[in-house]
Amino acid sequence: MTANLGTADRVFRFLLGIVLLAAPFFSGMALFNSGLATALSIIVGIVMLATSAMRFCPLYRIFGIRTCKM
Repeated sequence: MTANLGTADRVFRFLLGIVLLAAPFFSGMALFNSGLATALSIIVGIVMLATSAMRFCPLYRIFGIRTCKM
C-alpha cells in the first residue's frame, strides 16, 4: 500500500472521524435515536480514522487520486 493521502487530507479525515464517533453519544440529535444512523456514523467514523492512520484510501487508488507529495 503506497501512501496516497496528504497531510491536510489526513487531518480532515481524523477530525471528521472523531466528530462522527462522538455525534451519536453527545449531540442529542433526534437523528441518532435510530440504531441505523448510529451504526452508520460509527462505522464511517472508524473508516475515516483508519484511512487517516494508514495514509491510504482504497477509493483514491481506484480513481487515481493522490493528495500526498512523493
